[in-house]
Amino acid sequence: MSRGIGWFDSFRELAPEWAVVVLGLVTQLGDVWFLGLLVGTLYWRAADDRDGIAAVAGVLLAGLSLITGLKHVFALPRPERVLVEVGALPETVHPLYEATATATGYGFPSGHALLTTIVYLSLAEYLSVGTRRRRYLGAVGIVTIVCFSRVGLGVHYLVDIVAGIGVGLVFLLLTWGLLNRYPPHRGTLGFGLAVGLAAIAVVVSGADPDAVLLFGASLGAFAGWQLAVLARALDSGRGPIRDSGRLTARAVGAALVIAALIAATGYYWPVTLFAGSGALGLAVAALVVLPVLYRSERVSSFRRRSPSRSQ
Repeated sequence: MSRGIGWFDSFRELAPEWAVVVLGLVTQLGDVWFLGLLVGTLYWRAADDRDGIAAVAGVLLAGLSLITGLKHVFALPRPERVLVEVGALPETVHPLYEATATATGYGFPSGHALLTTIVYLSLAEYLSVGTRRRRYLGAVGIVTIVCFSRVGLGVHYLVDIVAGIGVGLVFLLLTWGLLNRYPPHRGTLGFGLAVGLAAIAVVVSGADPDAVLLFGASLGAFAGWQLAVLARALDSGRGPIRDSGRLTARAVGAALVIAALIAATGYYWPVTLFAGSGALGLAVAALVVLPVLYRSERVSSFRRRSPSRSQ
């Protein structure tokens, strides 16, 4: 049964050939690389809002695992159509066309629709830039143009987009209810949710490579955040770790996860999938904890003393 609604052919007749390049660039606002770069940059720079951005990062990882699992459950193909045949475009834009305006894999629901919904709306919810109304208007605008670009390029049916947005909104309502109930633990809850959904995606997808890599990345993010919380606690004088049950639990949990990732990287090497998952997890853990350590008063004091020691 077709999921199409039938307006694409009319749009294709009216759209100029250069529209595929514009739509291809717009769709990058919902690509994984761009969303990861956006959330990662905000996390590194926003010291005051880092807990909220950590929650958004957890939601992003969880959303990636959610869409990976759902695509394998439904296993519905993408449309067999394109907005513009590649041969009709100048050869100079062929690489750009292939990089931005094409897609592979299953088509339902739309990953771009789901991820842009949960990431941009979460940023509107937890950031403190501008007014709440403007943040939400901007988020809705970005989600709208990205979703239009996916249908306009011919890589999704409209039904795929609607389903992606719907699943994203339901996911946000459930997730925000949990995160807002325990504001001091938003980061831990967000990354913990990512680990849980990644494990489910591995099972549902039959250990699909993307799901396995996401599991490693989610574990690394969870462990890195525990280390970041420990560093902030010690920096504020809440230590030593042995005097606090919660800090001890965080330290033990982070150590166990890091040890497991190291073991996976070493034991399975050079089997790229499992070793790569472990290595990716270690890299993500470092990316999560390093900005917190960099701004730590203890580390800053050490950096200030280092030049005088070397003289």
